[in-house]
Amino acid sequence: MASAIQEDLLIARPHQSPSRKWRSGFLKRAFDVLASGLGLLMLAPIFGLLAIAIKRDSTGPVFYRGPRLGMGGKTFGILKFRTMREEAASYQGPRVTAEGDPRITPLGKWLRDTKFNELPQLWNVFVGEMSLVGPRPEDPELAEGWPREVRAEVLSVRPGITSPASVLFRDEEKMLSGQLLMETYLGDITPSKLRLDQLYVRHRSFLLDLDVLLWTFLVVLVPSLRDKKPPEEYLFWGPISRLGRKYVNWFIIDTFTTLAAFALVGILLRWLGGPLEVGLVQALAITVGYSILFSAIAAAAGVQNISWANASASEALDLVPPVILAFLTAFGVNLWLGLLPLPVLLGAAVLAFSGYVVTRYRSRLVTGLVTRWVGRRGSALGICEMVLIVGAGETGQFAAWRLSRGKALSNFQVVGFVDDDMFRQGARLNGFRILGQSRDISRLVEEYDIGLIIFAIHKIDRSARKSLLEHCRATGVRVVVWPDMLSMLRGRGRRGFAVEEAVNAEMDRLEIAEIDHLVKWLDSLEDDLHQGDYDAALKHIDLLRTSLQSKYSTKEGTP
Repeated sequence: MASAIQEDLLIARPHQSPSRKWRSGFLKRAFDVLASGLGLLMLAPIFGLLAIAIKRDSTGPVFYRGPRLGMGGKTFGILKFRTMREEAASYQGPRVTAEGDPRITPLGKWLRDTKFNELPQLWNVFVGEMSLVGPRPEDPELAEGWPREVRAEVLSVRPGITSPASVLFRDEEKMLSGQLLMETYLGDITPSKLRLDQLYVRHRSFLLDLDVLLWTFLVVLVPSLRDKKPPEEYLFWGPISRLGRKYVNWFIIDTFTTLAAFALVGILLRWLGGPLEVGLVQALAITVGYSILFSAIAAAAGVQNISWANASASEALDLVPPVILAFLTAFGVNLWLGLLPLPVLLGAAVLAFSGYVVTRYRSRLVTGLVTRWVGRRGSALGICEMVLIVGAGETGQFAAWRLSRGKALSNFQVVGFVDDDMFRQGARLNGFRILGQSRDISRLVEEYDIGLIIFAIHKIDRSARKSLLEHCRATGVRVVVWPDMLSMLRGRGRRGFAVEEAVNAEMDRLEIAEIDHLVKWLDSLEDDLHQGDYDAALKHIDLLRTSLQSKYSTKEGTP
């Protein structure tokens, strides 16, 4: 079952502009045509050998073409190597197969285990009925039971040969039993696969497709990985996506920043009348070389793991060691080759560092430098209580900011966040790392000697909230529910004054005895909220609402 944070991820669909959607669709289709065309040409000899083997193994056609739902709900014939006996019983059995299905031929079992039976679908990809990566196409009769909204969303893209769900459920036949085959498939497997398909549709990208293809090859071709399932977040945020978004993007930005820094120094030197005899090719080589040095050192130092959109100003210091090491390396190479005067190299390094900071921050360049030093000093002296914040949203970040300021800084040390968002694992927000997911809370409490857990998640349903709170309290440390202050402030701005006027008017109608009773009730409600017992608080509210409705409907004669 998906966690509450992952369920929120299913609801929130990332917006894509029409131009970006067109570009990604064009790139995906071009890659599909090129890869499937090359695959068909290269695999043609293997297809011929398999065709001969299938004909010798059992009577019947080489290929199986079955009905499947494609993009927009259009039915097409999926192409596979035949793995079942060509007889009436094969068509009368269930529409999904389990391990040990008597309809499967000996060669068919090997084809299914190796996934070679799926290779003819490269033709479906080439003609545009399928894609290399996408939700696996389902039998039209089985898809009739899908929820309406899920069906529309999953069928909004081309189905694929592989998908995140295919990687996680590659041993689907082993999970099915002969007696409860369809019940297990429709009740347990299908909902999970549909959830993963929805995640793919909403977050699809070319880099994600490359990650899924990489995982597919690994789990099929590497024997040691066949029985292991990669974590779900690794499928959607895999090595290629991480490399592209964390390293390649920043390398391109840093290269242009370095080029601008060296160009400014060269222009300044010429303006001052100094000679600078460096050819264009040499200048570009120096720029790219320095960028590679900086990017490699920054990656090794973990700088690219920082979520710079939420980075604190103190994290600007993390850029200093890579810049210094890159400069020292470039200085040594420059002594050997004699390409640039030392002032030019030094000036370019300083300007490049400034550019790196500006491109990453856009603001907040100085704020928070003292915060980190004071916090580390208190932690080193052992006078701070270690705090773990559950939830890295607005409320959690506000709690971390508040506990790292003023008097709280000398009493508390925030060690990091817990958040179930798979795309933020390992990132740093406002100077604090996301250390893991909700399943890691017990381990983190022990590892960091946590004395206080701040619960800062509010946008989840009551049952999920109660379950997560119980999980936090099971650790044995003190748990404090942090109020959703930002929502309160937003509510005050929109309708707070109207609510205040309505409350004052109602208080004028109440008698003194009733006001005393109401104050006691509010105290009880406040205790429930401080304890985090929201179910009890809601019961108090329902009882008061019922009491007031009954009281005033009787007084004013309303039915």
